[in-house]
Amino acid sequence: MSSLDHVVSAATLSFSLEQEMQTVREQLVSAGERIGRTLLKNGALRVTLVGLKPAGSLRPHKSDGPISVQVLEGTIEFEAGGQRWPLPTGTLFSLEAGIMHSVSSKTGGIFLLTVIALPSGGSDAPAAPPDADA
Repeated sequence: MSSLDHVVSAATLSFSLEQEMQTVREQLVSAGERIGRTLLKNGALRVTLVGLKPAGSLRPHKSDGPISVQVLEGTIEFEAGGQRWPLPTGTLFSLEAGIMHSVSSKTGGIFLLTVIALPSGGSDAPAAPPDADA
């Protein structure tokens, strides 16, 4: 994971997704099988740009809040509840809170992960997306 090099919380923020994707592509060269670049942390809202190398994956996990995944490049495979969904570029996918899921990509891909980080078990601390930089 890269160190955080930009503001992620403010009253207003604007990003060039193409520039952010280029940063992820560059960081993937020296990363393991995946990289997460946090773009936004605003209250319970978390937005992370995730890049997967070919054969990269995110191990099974669950989120305490609902999520959406928007595939910006390549194709990823999303698995949840015993079902698999191939998600090509341009797909928007959503998942309810608390469902165990995993993500993989045979050819590599970049997706925008949006999480509403609700407290789990009464904790005041919101859940963080997997492998996101702090």
